[in-house]
Amino acid sequence: MPAPARAASAQRTAIVGGGWAGLAAAIEATRLGHAVTLFEMAPQLGGRSRSVGAGGRDSGLDNGQHIIIGAYTETLALLRRVGVDIDTAFVRSPLRISYPDGSGLHLSAGSPAAAFVQAVFARRGWPWAARLGLLRTAAGWWLGRFKCDPALTVAALTAGLPAVVRDELIDPLCVAALNTPASDASASVFLRVLHDALLSGPGSADLLLPAVGLSALLPDPAARWLAKAGAELRLAHRIEHLQPDGDAWQLDGERFERVVLAATPHEAARLTRRIAPAWSARAAALRFEPIATVYLHGDGVRLPEPMLALRSIDSHPAQFVFDRGQLGGAPGLLAFVVSGAARWVERGSEATLQATLSQAHTALGAHLRAPLKPLQVLVEKRATFRCTPGLERPAPCIAPGLFAAGDHVAGPYPATLEGAVRSGLWAARQL
Repeated sequence: MPAPARAASAQRTAIVGGGWAGLAAAIEATRLGHAVTLFEMAPQLGGRSRSVGAGGRDSGLDNGQHIIIGAYTETLALLRRVGVDIDTAFVRSPLRISYPDGSGLHLSAGSPAAAFVQAVFARRGWPWAARLGLLRTAAGWWLGRFKCDPALTVAALTAGLPAVVRDELIDPLCVAALNTPASDASASVFLRVLHDALLSGPGSADLLLPAVGLSALLPDPAARWLAKAGAELRLAHRIEHLQPDGDAWQLDGERFERVVLAATPHEAARLTRRIAPAWSARAAALRFEPIATVYLHGDGVRLPEPMLALRSIDSHPAQFVFDRGQLGGAPGLLAFVVSGAARWVERGSEATLQATLSQAHTALGAHLRAPLKPLQVLVEKRATFRCTPGLERPAPCIAPGLFAAGDHVAGPYPATLEGAVRSGLWAARQL
């Protein structure tokens, strides 16, 4: 239930940014009794995880496809807090990385670690040497407590694995979790995600695919929760100036006792350039990876599963396809995801669209009744930070009474919804 309306004596707290980190911070701060004002420069909440398109929330299009795993407990708890029914908002299943031909790694219910071993043994299409090699390597990670040299890339960590394992399991997992190619991705962060998925108890490796639009998943129910609890939401409001005011802060001349910067790294760096130049420089130095989502439509199309992995090569950009018709969207709507999409962004949307169309007809031909039709290409140019070895991310504490939140802030996770939510909750609890 929402917290009661804020008392007149409550501490005034500003949350700058209405993405998932900012919403988590605003909800938690409100729940703890703060008088919260949330500023969002866009006309709608959700940041890089929201519904978009010409039809807005009714278009059936999101600005990206997001997967939550069972180990992401803080995100699931936040959704429940604002009234989301997890059972109806997601299609949930044990971890499955399936290809259009039916091959893949398919975990069963129960203990994820035991299910992983069983799935590797049952993986058809891999020679026994490849299966045993993967299990030996995974056992080494377990014995090493899923720790490694922080300077290692995922490619270096897994160099001893057979090529078929790297191509059909490690690379898709890496780009899905870190949005960074294995050749550049941090092995230590990759292992942390594997640890939590495999060793956090039954269901921790489950895939939860949103069965509603991203705005309906958190931004819209969060806005209702905050409004009912007495928080103030100011949309389409960009903060221009942040400056200290004794033991408080001024945002464009308005005084707040505490501030959480849950804005993009670029915006946070701009606002803190004079206040905390070292922090600002670290935020500004982050590099980013884009994600492109190519929406296609085919009459009568229904894929074997709501999500399929695809074999990505130079001419075939997408790594995954989502059947949105099985996930609460219009029948026949397919979303192809191109992660780590820098070179495709450089080639342009039309080139990305045509290459994805060709890939779709090649990979999914057996499941198509008619040629697919293009709908839209959506590109998030700064979808995630590049999760590289030894990356120094900005700290969550900027100055007394001034905190940072966002999936880019220092923490154990890559740029995921769970990382964003955890950072927002942590910042609110420091107020």
